[in-house]
Amino acid sequence: MTRQQVYLLIPLAPLLGAVLVGLWGPKLGRALSHWLCILGVAVSTAASAWVLKDVLAGHSFNGDVYTWMSSGGVRFAIGFLIDPLTALMITVVSFVSLMVHVYTVGYMADDPGYTRFFAYISLFTFSMLMLVMANNFLQLFFGWEAVGLVSYLLIGFWYTRPTANYASLKAFLANRVGDFGFVLGIGLIVAFFGSLDYATVFAAAPQAAGTTLNLVGDKQWSVLTAICIGLFVGAMGKSAQVPLHVWLPDSMEGPTPISALIHAATMVTAGIFMVARMSPLFELSETALSFVTIIGATTALFMAFLGIVQNDIKRVIAYSTLSQLGYMTVALGVSAYSAAIFHLMTHAFFKALLFLAAGSVIIALHHEQDLRRMGGLKKYMPITYWTTVIGSLALAGIPPFAGFFSKDAIIDAVRLSTVTGHTYARVALTLGVFVTALYSFRMLFLAFHGEERFRQPRPADATHEEPGHDEHAGSPKESPWVITVPLILLAIPSIYAGWAYVQPVLFGDFFGSAITIAPQHAGMATLREEWHGAGEFIAHGFAAAPFWLALAGIGLAWLLYIRRPDLPARIQAKTEALYALLANNYYIDRFNDWFFAGGFRRIGDLFSDVGDRSVIDGFFVNGSVRMVGAASAALRLIQSGYMYLYAFAMILGVFIALFWWVVLRVV
Repeated sequence: MTRQQVYLLIPLAPLLGAVLVGLWGPKLGRALSHWLCILGVAVSTAASAWVLKDVLAGHSFNGDVYTWMSSGGVRFAIGFLIDPLTALMITVVSFVSLMVHVYTVGYMADDPGYTRFFAYISLFTFSMLMLVMANNFLQLFFGWEAVGLVSYLLIGFWYTRPTANYASLKAFLANRVGDFGFVLGIGLIVAFFGSLDYATVFAAAPQAAGTTLNLVGDKQWSVLTAICIGLFVGAMGKSAQVPLHVWLPDSMEGPTPISALIHAATMVTAGIFMVARMSPLFELSETALSFVTIIGATTALFMAFLGIVQNDIKRVIAYSTLSQLGYMTVALGVSAYSAAIFHLMTHAFFKALLFLAAGSVIIALHHEQDLRRMGGLKKYMPITYWTTVIGSLALAGIPPFAGFFSKDAIIDAVRLSTVTGHTYARVALTLGVFVTALYSFRMLFLAFHGEERFRQPRPADATHEEPGHDEHAGSPKESPWVITVPLILLAIPSIYAGWAYVQPVLFGDFFGSAITIAPQHAGMATLREEWHGAGEFIAHGFAAAPFWLALAGIGLAWLLYIRRPDLPARIQAKTEALYALLANNYYIDRFNDWFFAGGFRRIGDLFSDVGDRSVIDGFFVNGSVRMVGAASAALRLIQSGYMYLYAFAMILGVFIALFWWVVLRVV
């Protein structure tokens, strides 16, 4: 098998499984359906690992599979770009997807839509692989929109629930807002570069650095700034950055496996990957980099605060994802692209682990998701507990777990940056370490420690539970092997992936020419000079502020939820306004419902009342009817059928004609 055939095999194997199971799943049966999908993703994972090894040996590829069409000198082609960035992404995506596929066998065992779900997640994997393997903007856009479409199907998988339908529609619309900017960015690329091919555009970008265009009034914008901001607006939608983050917490309405797949290594990381891939463009626009930095820092800190007040176990992890995506975005803004991708990789492992562990807890408690109805699960679920501990330590950035290396590298890169907004970003990310440790261990302590609350009545404001909830079920027990084995396999890289790969990925020449960094953005180069091995990096981490802030967050969580569990309620009572602000997502959802959704409804009502009822129906339709009726009434007065009236009309007409003729003659 040639290299090109292996490249094709990576996305097409999951696609084949999705098509077979999607079309004939009920006839094939559950067992054969899930084996077809798992086998397809397993083949993709094995091929991705081989490609990663092959790329590290010095081989790469950039070529088209076929040309779809040509128009105005622009080629629309399907092709692959295989370099270290692509190889790392496809390996992470396929491995996490494989773990989710195996996990789904146990988690969705009783769901009537079993085969349909497997078809969806395999199609989702195919879409993401096509996105990251693209060598042109057309294929990038295809994968971009495909993951958005399939995420709509997966978030609304339980379509009989109104909340699931609302969440899927919300995700779809929020992403369309971002995609509008994305399309504008691609349109500007075609307009100014005349090509959709990455290599052609990147090669011509330095010559376009001084080109400007008129967007609003007399204001001149750099073409590259406009392109980069447009592309990043698309990333704000996909990677859920403020203010387009609103869809991601609600996406928890979907089954837990897809929460892990969307939030760990696929859809939400698409924006991070895209900006890293576009580094030759972003490096030529300081304005765009500053914009990226400020948006990422705001997301990292303010979304972390929201995780503290969530009672739904999946929503805690969802807001954690938002915050960590903010860290990655800041890394992109300060030109630490390798740190962003490294954090993407480590985050994929421990975040998928935490989501799947949460799903294990939900199953054990018969589809209960409210943390206030958990507690004391440690003795019932030891494997789930210890894997959750590993995931929480990695998320909190405790050395030597994977999250420590990538998160500390980002904070150090921000410290060395000169991009406008880097000071704000440094403060936000450093404070975010404390908040992250607080909410992650709050979740751990509420779920696994303390008194057993799963037999208590549900609170009046309890979060929803997944279908199948049973109030009168027995004691919880550890999940079956199809659930615990993926947890263990994800826990392993959550422990070692940091110290094992930090040197080649961050401080070696792993990415080579796949990432471009301008000479004035030398933060990562300075860190590379300071690198003296993983051991010294860990020792430095123990003495740095982020580590002690993380310990303080863990200690505060222990105090509030183990030592003095009465304190949270007392604090909430004294800070009602602040609590309401956080519990209501800073009222952004309400503003969107009132201003955007409500505004469009009001505009629609105005067009309906004025345009449709008054103008179209009232004036044109009903007005025409009234005019015809009035004319008919007048004609009925004349057309009486009496001869003397007709004779009188004739005489009157002759008289008027003669009078008019005489007047004209005199004049």
